[in-house]
Amino acid sequence: MPLTNCKRLAATCLVLLTPALATASDTELAELKQQLLKLQKKIEKLEAQQKRKTKETKPASTIKVGGAVRTTLSHTSYDDDNKNRGGDFELDVFRLNFSGNIGGFGLNAEWRYFDYMTAVKYAYLYYDFAKDWQAQVGMTKVPFGNWPYNSHSWFFGTTYYVGLEDDHDMGILFKRKLADNWQLDVGFFKNDELGGVDGYVESRSDRYSYDIVGARDTSDGIYDDPTQPLGEYNTFSGRYGYHFKHKGGTTELGVSGLMGDLHNGIEKAGEYQAWALHLNASIGKWNLQMQHGEYEYDIAGIDRIAVGAYAFYDSIAAEATMSNFNVAYNMKVKLGPINALQFYNDFGIIYDKSDNSSDTWMNVTGVSMSAGAFFSYLDFVNAKNQPFVGGSIAGDSDDTERRFNLNFGYYF
Repeated sequence: MPLTNCKRLAATCLVLLTPALATASDTELAELKQQLLKLQKKIEKLEAQQKRKTKETKPASTIKVGGAVRTTLSHTSYDDDNKNRGGDFELDVFRLNFSGNIGGFGLNAEWRYFDYMTAVKYAYLYYDFAKDWQAQVGMTKVPFGNWPYNSHSWFFGTTYYVGLEDDHDMGILFKRKLADNWQLDVGFFKNDELGGVDGYVESRSDRYSYDIVGARDTSDGIYDDPTQPLGEYNTFSGRYGYHFKHKGGTTELGVSGLMGDLHNGIEKAGEYQAWALHLNASIGKWNLQMQHGEYEYDIAGIDRIAVGAYAFYDSIAAEATMSNFNVAYNMKVKLGPINALQFYNDFGIIYDKSDNSSDTWMNVTGVSMSAGAFFSYLDFVNAKNQPFVGGSIAGDSDDTERRFNLNFGYYF
């Protein structure tokens, strides 16, 4: 019986019994008092249960804080000073992660400190507004390509350096969780994470994700500050993935696409778009990733674009084709503190470039190691015209560069 009905019944009984109380004997009065006392205790018990149930169902506002400290030891073929020193050991990143619940809304955020800059990787509120559907608002991930990464190594894939892997922008993302073998991510992004072409920031290159920051004139150097600012805005992005089970595991087949506008701070300056077909298969201990697609920045008379990230400017062709093939093998082991290994080889290439520069390719052979709160990457990289391996995607070198890299991290 509902609590309000119990109270109403008790009050009614008291009214009805009032005339009889005047003629009742002492024994009858005593029995009636005991019955009323029992009824009162039952009502108090029901009230306590109702309060406890209300308290348990109301989500508590909680924020959890975690993070990581990562260091890198590298030895390169393209830096004579590095080779003479036998390599360099440096701080990679110190990061803080925040997650939790505020007033029924979820929160996720990550802040990163580097020696040369600080950056917010992502920061958004989320809400499960329907069965299998979630909305994310803020600096959230742009849905595109193999998810969550088109790579296994510390270096990401070649797609990362053209802004099409692990990119985060300002907007709203609707995510359909995996159900009935398919999932869908659809987002609208008003501008990049630093406020667009005229965002109030000290440097538009101080960011984690690669984004367009300007157009390149024929007289511009590859690494020059952009003299013709540009920014992406009003971007629509979608990613569809179909999952199916097979002997030994599961496979996702997917398609991604995005399109948006470009602004020069005064008016619309052009448009851009990209598409990709992708596959991510887990077969026993093996993982296979394949992806193929194209991107295009459509600006009159422009064949090269300035991009920014990690506190410096670089360049990419305004239009190009991208292909990736990655394979990994997972092992559970007991090697001292190490309990899991993943061996991998990631290969990516960017070609058919609009600026007629040479192909960019990168091959990363490596192993990642997990040991409790510690996680490490050991990578050997061979690459040509690849950022962070002695080149640029807009480069024209015929040399294959090499980099040995050990990245060691502690997560808390």
